[in-house]
Amino acid sequence: MKVIIVDDEPKALELIASYLKHFASFDLVATFRNGLKALEFLNTNTVDVVFLDINMPHLSGLSLSKMIAPKTAIVFTTAYSEHALESYDVNTTDYLLKPISLERFSKTITKLIDKQEQQNSTIPNNLEASPTLFVKSGLETHQLQIVDINHLQKDGNYMYYFVNDKKIMARQSIGEALNTLPENFIQIQKSYIVNLSKIDSVTSTHVHIGNTQIPMGTQYKPIVINKFK
Repeated sequence: MKVIIVDDEPKALELIASYLKHFASFDLVATFRNGLKALEFLNTNTVDVVFLDINMPHLSGLSLSKMIAPKTAIVFTTAYSEHALESYDVNTTDYLLKPISLERFSKTITKLIDKQEQQNSTIPNNLEASPTLFVKSGLETHQLQIVDINHLQKDGNYMYYFVNDKKIMARQSIGEALNTLPENFIQIQKSYIVNLSKIDSVTSTHVHIGNTQIPMGTQYKPIVINKFK
């Protein structure tokens, strides 16, 4: 698995890099002390795992994590346990509290391997292999045609799926929703996910799907623009 480490502390970078040497199936391809530099790399390169510090200047780990492709496993590393709850609102595989022991790190490696094996043993959730998505809403489960989903909106503990002229409510986080959707669905704001194939136009602040205008967060703009190149 291809791995990058993002941490503004040199000693933390060195420690995780030294731990990774114990696991032959993990290939460390780059390290970054700046979230912006890591984002620039990720815009043009695909990796399987990101070890990501939360407290960093310019672009925090939590902000960066929301711009990373949903199929990329994220392992947060931080000295502050109070960030754990917020970190699990994104597609997080594990949360390592510094100082990190090799024993605890090994458990994370096991989780990453198990997750990859699980992904390899299931049919990819893309438009050709899995054209429908099952969404639980209260006591009902809705079978949605993926190609008909325009966008999703997070509101508190609930996610709303906008499917043609219908609006389906589910109890989900942004990370959980992204994990079940194919790659043509991307997050464009803290509370919004859009189907790229449904976008009619993009401005500096919004994307337009039909008559619907959806706000685009500044930190997500480079991702959207890159998809339209």
